[in-house]
Amino acid sequence: VGAEVLRPTNPNTPAIQTLLRHAHTRGFHGVPQPITIGPDGRERLVFIPGDVPYPPFPEWSQSERALTSAVELLRRYHDAVADFVAPPDARWSDELADPAGGTLICHNDVCPENVVYRDGIALALLDFDFAAPGRALYDLAQLARMCVPLDTADDAARAGRRSLDSRAPFVRLRAVADAYGLPPDRTDFVDVIAETMMGGSTFVRRRVERAEPAFIEMWNAMGGQARYDRRQEWFERNRQQFLDALG
Repeated sequence: VGAEVLRPTNPNTPAIQTLLRHAHTRGFHGVPQPITIGPDGRERLVFIPGDVPYPPFPEWSQSERALTSAVELLRRYHDAVADFVAPPDARWSDELADPAGGTLICHNDVCPENVVYRDGIALALLDFDFAAPGRALYDLAQLARMCVPLDTADDAARAGRRSLDSRAPFVRLRAVADAYGLPPDRTDFVDVIAETMMGGSTFVRRRVERAEPAFIEMWNAMGGQARYDRRQEWFERNRQQFLDALG
């Protein structure tokens, strides 16, 4: 509506708005700026103009620069909120949260559809509904799983990534690690990615069991649980190749 975005609220909205305001006070403007919660119960945020890709993903959104700029944006977000202290009554989603916990409030859902780009460069992160305390490495692994993407070539194509070849996941994962500035030993990164593989399928299955239409449609289109089993088996089979690619 004009220069504002209106979104439904949930029990976590007050904590999320406090987090976003903190990021802005630290000079990081790559997240929506909260305005208020209106009398209709919806939150109002400042609209961020730009391009948000969705399936079938346009060619520009699959470039290495689009990927690495999203990683660099996530790193700047992590730096901006590293000193954030949540209010005592803060509530966070547990649906995509890091099972190991942590002190950093992670986004947990950085997929292409939740990033605003301008001229092919990531400008802002959207939709913090699944933000929760965790490890920076877990947040980065979630991004890698969805933005590289870490999937078989056939499943990536079914999800709208038709221009990526079979070598792309290895090359692009290295680009993610380099862009974030991970240390030379990246074994932990591969281990944490394996954790997110399990969490991603559990999240979607819960939504299907709740009879949410969008998730049922996606579940059926992608082949149900077999898709997630296939992806996890593919990742484990290629684990050493990923380690080699990461250097």
